[in-house]
Amino acid sequence: MNSKPKSANAAVAALPKHLLQFAVDQRYDDYTSIDHAVWRFIMRQNVFFLKEYAHKLYFQGLLDTGISFDRIPRIDEMNDILGKIGWGCVAVDGFIPPAAFMEFQAYRVLVIACDMRQINHIEYTPAPDIVHEAAGHAPIIVDQEYADYLQRFGEVGAKAMSSKKDFELYEAIRHLSILKEQPNPEPNELAAATKLVEERQRDLGEPSEMALLSRFHWWTVEYGLIGPMDNPKIYGAGLLSSIGESVSCLEPKVKKILYSLGAAKTAFDITTKQPQLFVTEDFKQLADVLEQFASRMAFRVGGLEGITKAIDSRNTATCEYDSGLQVSGTYTEVLTGPNDEPIYLRTTGPTALAVDGMELSGHGRDYHAEGFGSPIGCWTEVELRAGETATLQFESGISVTGKVEKLLRHAGKLVVITFSNCIAKLGERVLFDPSWGTYDMAVGTKIVSVFNGAADKDAFNQVALIPKERTIKNPSDAQRRKLENLYQQVRDIRTRKAGYERLGEIWETQQAEHPNDWLLSLEIFEILDEREDQKPLQAKVARFLHQRKAADHELATLIEWGFRLVHYHQQKTPATV
Repeated sequence: MNSKPKSANAAVAALPKHLLQFAVDQRYDDYTSIDHAVWRFIMRQNVFFLKEYAHKLYFQGLLDTGISFDRIPRIDEMNDILGKIGWGCVAVDGFIPPAAFMEFQAYRVLVIACDMRQINHIEYTPAPDIVHEAAGHAPIIVDQEYADYLQRFGEVGAKAMSSKKDFELYEAIRHLSILKEQPNPEPNELAAATKLVEERQRDLGEPSEMALLSRFHWWTVEYGLIGPMDNPKIYGAGLLSSIGESVSCLEPKVKKILYSLGAAKTAFDITTKQPQLFVTEDFKQLADVLEQFASRMAFRVGGLEGITKAIDSRNTATCEYDSGLQVSGTYTEVLTGPNDEPIYLRTTGPTALAVDGMELSGHGRDYHAEGFGSPIGCWTEVELRAGETATLQFESGISVTGKVEKLLRHAGKLVVITFSNCIAKLGERVLFDPSWGTYDMAVGTKIVSVFNGAADKDAFNQVALIPKERTIKNPSDAQRRKLENLYQQVRDIRTRKAGYERLGEIWETQQAEHPNDWLLSLEIFEILDEREDQKPLQAKVARFLHQRKAADHELATLIEWGFRLVHYHQQKTPATV
């Protein structure tokens, strides 16, 4: 478990231990001057373009969250500001499992993948990075209605049943995103990883609750549009943080669909631009659709449907009886009655009993290490006294006979009966044999809720499925460090407003030693243009950039955007800057 010190941010301080295992240090000093330059380019381009196309809250949110355009934000600084609106954030390593992501959200905590995208992915990165998390997600939550939607989505998502195939697909997508974010991934390895994602997507079968909720999350929180169908605005973080897709997403070739429950039927590809997007009328509609879907989920309906989902998940899940007793473990069997009602459930392996999310003393996973089985339903009324033998005859036909050792009540309700020398049977089938030891029987007439994970995750010591593969930090070699030094020199000149006479020497060095770099030239051109200084040098830099535009189609748009921004600022009067 992570033993990081508690944060001064109230939302982060309230996180349970089982979520802290995902938290990592930001390691701010590891960001290079090139990383900061990429951040600056993206943020300035986004703000320029999005002033017309983003939801009006976005710009107020950028101001309210204190996100700088000139440098990558510090997590601590963001927490100081987010704390004022009741939210917080933690640094994590790339994609984390969906259930953990949702639970963080339920605690009003944003997870920030702190990697910075490579310059070759400046338009769009398939991996979560700090541009996406900090500049995409954080600004919109200043709106209370949207913030409440996010938290509620987290609460619902944290209870969603998932499957083993969901996690296998998640691992494949995470692996592919890590490879794609590398400067020079091995082609065969990249092709194999892409094929694996495609295969697992095809083999997903009937989508689980988590898979369906992930689609809702994708088409709203990540890639959502809001407003009238003929002129929607951007509010999804994936679009707000992608200078490439934020430009193209509103074009007619990208189909616009009115947001509804039907969005759950549309799968998505996280590694490419989206061919269609969903438009919500307002944030209230998001909440309404979410509640419609939640009303059909296992945590609301319980019963045989819920228990079956728990069995299919092959992971820790919780079934809650109408008495309030919660049984957490890996479910492997359910017996049904003549009307397909569940009459007996069974777990295999460590199991724990809880009420109201708190583990019952003496009923942890160590005590129920081999599993747990118990009837569901009503029995013929019989007087129960500790120390006396009793027989419970269930309406389902199950019978339980043994010496009553203990009657455990919670809030006045009987929740567990402990028997010794006990036998439980259904017809000729023995469900519990006296030789197996003490029998703890759950009390309840029906299963009212089934949800993902343990009821008391910290007591259950539930270590979430954490991928073994970590995101790869590419160390700078000597050549790269020289380029980083040039970027730092230009950054210092711009910040200190001194040393402009050195720009020519810096540019000549870049031309000689790093001829493929373009962003540094654009930064130098910007400074020269703003100062209306060193016209011959400015002309040489501009000529180089135009040559790069002509020679490299992928760079042409980015360089043109850079020129556009310089010219825009040149045309603005001091009163409007």
